[in-house]
Amino acid sequence: MPHARRFVHRPTRTAIAAAVIALVALPAAATNGMNLEAYGAKAGGMGGASFAHENGNSALMNNPATLGLRQEGSNLGLGLTVLMPDVNTRMNHPQAGTMNAKSGGDAYYMPSLSLVRKSGKFTYGAGMLAQGGMGTEYGSNSFLSGGTGLPMRSEVGFGRLMFPLVYNVNDSFTVAGQIDYVWASMDVQMLMPDGSGHASFSDKNDFTGEASGNGWAVKLGAHYKVSNALAFGATYHSKTDIGDLQGSGTFTMLPGGMQIPTQFKVVDFQWPETYGVGVAWQATPAFMLAADIKHLAWSNSMKDFRLGMNMGGGWMVGAMPQNWKDQTVLMIGGQYMLAPGLALRAGYNHASNPVPDSTLNPLFPATIESHYTLGLGWNIGGGHSVAGSLAIAPKVTRTNPNMFGPGMAGTVSHSQKTLRINYNYSF
Repeated sequence: MPHARRFVHRPTRTAIAAAVIALVALPAAATNGMNLEAYGAKAGGMGGASFAHENGNSALMNNPATLGLRQEGSNLGLGLTVLMPDVNTRMNHPQAGTMNAKSGGDAYYMPSLSLVRKSGKFTYGAGMLAQGGMGTEYGSNSFLSGGTGLPMRSEVGFGRLMFPLVYNVNDSFTVAGQIDYVWASMDVQMLMPDGSGHASFSDKNDFTGEASGNGWAVKLGAHYKVSNALAFGATYHSKTDIGDLQGSGTFTMLPGGMQIPTQFKVVDFQWPETYGVGVAWQATPAFMLAADIKHLAWSNSMKDFRLGMNMGGGWMVGAMPQNWKDQTVLMIGGQYMLAPGLALRAGYNHASNPVPDSTLNPLFPATIESHYTLGLGWNIGGGHSVAGSLAIAPKVTRTNPNMFGPGMAGTVSHSQKTLRINYNYSF
């Protein structure tokens, strides 16, 4: 890259180093921090509660041990989750007054596909799921672009290909182990906070990102049935081991607009260790209650954000403290059989905001705290069933007192709706 090398002299390297060090970090966002509040329409209708009752092939993401609760045979699952955030950023400028920017990123699509078979005491199969997909689209003309006309956008995606093996030890006790192949991708187009430049790596594809990496994770699960009415579940999801996300793009020097071809890498960007326990109570033949508690170890995976740039003269990596707090999530839900094969579900999901105000970023708000959920399930017959759910997350407004520089506060508001649809065929 001789053209790039031409610009890597000391003043340029100094400016880029300053920009990287000043970079506002870019944590991915969904609903419980980076994590979706639920996986699958059944759990989605019940506030995410899923660790101790049968919840279909979505157990691949919840507690794989509950896959062993089904009848013998095979099950094909298709699903779609649509994440619909509403994000706004505001700054009160001492001269220009109040400035507002609304994100145009208001729909993110996450499909799933799975095939699981139970034979005797063993249950096994495979499933693929888009685990998260959110970002913001502020365009080129909002105040966040600082009058440069350069785009401000972000998009993060995580996906998993999962291989469970479940064993029914006896009629009461079930255990599971699972290997997950995990991939992650990221698009970023953003102005450096100190105004020295604009970093851009983006493929503008709704389902992939320019910077990508892959790796592995494991899950463990257990389920114990005390009686036909009462059961407990527990699950452990390891922290992922994903290689650095790497891609190419440009760095635009400001002022002047000189564009330099640049290689980017996001260093050690991982999904956190997660574990939880749950209980399910079949209070009557028609009515079931479920509750889970889940812990997300954000402090170990979101301590720092590190972005590297290489313009032909070697890698320079800047780190920015994030200091996310661990998060405990409470999920409560119920299911009532309106008629044989027709289920009504409702639930509530709550977790405190893990992001300190001092590291809040308008490109990736992750501040949602509560979800109210409603869902339906219908066993059509002949092995066919469908389910749907809707989660509504009320607006949360947070202020970073130094978002745009010392003493330059920025306020981000974030509300959200999540729609889930699942189809299953048992044969």
